Amino acid sequence: MEFCISAIAPALPRFNLSVVSSSPSSPSLFKNDFLQSDSRLLFNPLKKLPVPSSRQLSFLQNPPHKLSSTWFMVSAAPSAVDSTVTDKLPADIQVTETPEPNSRVRLSVEVPAEVCDDCYRRVIKEFMKRAKVPGFRAGKNVPESILIGYVGKETVQKATIESILKRTLPHAMSSVSKRALEDSVRISTKFPEMEKTYSSMKSLRYDVIVDVAPEVKWIPENGYQNLKIVVEIDKEIDAQTAAEQELRRRHKALGALKIVTERGLEVGDVAVLDISATTIEQDESAAKRIPSADSKGFQFDTEDGDKILPDFVDSVIGIKRGETKYFPYVFPQSWKQEDLRGVSAQFTVECKELFYRDLPELDDSLADRILSGCTTIEEVRETLLQKFLEVEQTAKEQATDNAILDQLQKMIEVDIPQSLFEEQARQIYGAQLLQIQANMKLSEQQMASLSSPKAVKEFMESQKENITSIIKQNIAVGDIFKRENLQILSDELIKEVENSIAEFKRHNQEYDEERVRGQVQEVLEGAKVLEWLRERADIQYKMK
Repeated sequence: MEFCISAIAPALPRFNLSVVSSSPSSPSLFKNDFLQSDSRLLFNPLKKLPVPSSRQLSFLQNPPHKLSSTWFMVSAAPSAVDSTVTDKLPADIQVTETPEPNSRVRLSVEVPAEVCDDCYRRVIKEFMKRAKVPGFRAGKNVPESILIGYVGKETVQKATIESILKRTLPHAMSSVSKRALEDSVRISTKFPEMEKTYSSMKSLRYDVIVDVAPEVKWIPENGYQNLKIVVEIDKEIDAQTAAEQELRRRHKALGALKIVTERGLEVGDVAVLDISATTIEQDESAAKRIPSADSKGFQFDTEDGDKILPDFVDSVIGIKRGETKYFPYVFPQSWKQEDLRGVSAQFTVECKELFYRDLPELDDSLADRILSGCTTIEEVRETLLQKFLEVEQTAKEQATDNAILDQLQKMIEVDIPQSLFEEQARQIYGAQLLQIQANMKLSEQQMASLSSPKAVKEFMESQKENITSIIKQNIAVGDIFKRENLQILSDELIKEVENSIAEFKRHNQEYDEERVRGQVQEVLEGAKVLEWLRERADIQYKMK
């Protein structure tokens, strides 16, 4: 099995993927157990956001690629690189560092007999303090042979190996501690194998696998400094168009629907339709129903027809109450449902009811009814326009940021660590579950099903491309922040952290202040990078 131990790279986002495990029968002498026996997936999307999560431990099944190794000695003295290394060892340990694919490093650690013996002595001393051996007072010296006979030789051996790992791992990690991703460290050597080595040689050998901060390659180098971006803006967010549509919607709300009796459907009418569709095949018997096109009692506003299905209005204009129309239709290549793009379909539309709108004249007398506080229609138009200008600006900024981020992730080559991929996936999935829970109030059974390892794994597989893109965007933004020596104001950071914590408290949610601070800092750094890029990019906008 693999053991997973926390190591932190301060310059990278902080993740929480820790599972620490050993042989189920392995005891622990220590108050804060170094090795725990539970290796279950502990994913709980409702506890807090971003989602704290763990990974199931598994053996490395694929052999490493033939990459160069680096051999070095680790001093027995505390490392200056890693401030957590405070325990001086009686002898040096030997570490061989080998790079592996996916931004991973293998550390092969050899612990000499002097270190192992020192750990053994500490274990014996600890057992002597705690063990209540019959015939001896608690805390008094017990002959070693009697103590081992009482505690058990195998128990002492397991505890000794545990002590060796706990003391030597920080030293072994000293060469990669600043690059290591938090909670990505795993001891891949099987526990029985370590027991066998220790029993026969009174020394220990073990391998450590750790994900490290990936190296970023820009294509071209520094290409982000002069981006050329074309931002497509949906015409529906155009302030002038949106304001007029909102005015029309409010005006229509003041009218009454009346039944059409002597004519067919016209633009401006509202019809109640039963709609169905099948695919058009050369062999008619092979035609398939299109479930997403089926609708009974659909209230169809002809003024919004093209928003529902492009050119659909033209196909049903003239239909009368009680009449059925049949017509072919080819779904556009831009259709949101990918499997229907370009598909030829045969539509069947039955008109159940037909109405026209009896609207009052649009004049100043309606101003206050359309928009409270306004006295003229012109004032209504101006107020709505100002509102939608703000919406348009926000949408443009968001679209611009999205276009920049999309461009960035296409400009870098990076070997994404698996632990980084899994954590990002769990955060996204957890956020989606929280949203679903807020909207639908799922039962405990439904939440358990959606939170299961199988559901999370399926999400990771189906969304692999999207998750990878998001990670590449985040890595690119972080790299630019460091390259360009950008800074965020400490006062701004403090204020945003306080706001975030206040939000957690308002919703009675648990939080880790250090984790919140790290995440707020990442958000502020990202905003600073996007601002920096917007100022230097050549940005063009076009309606789509």
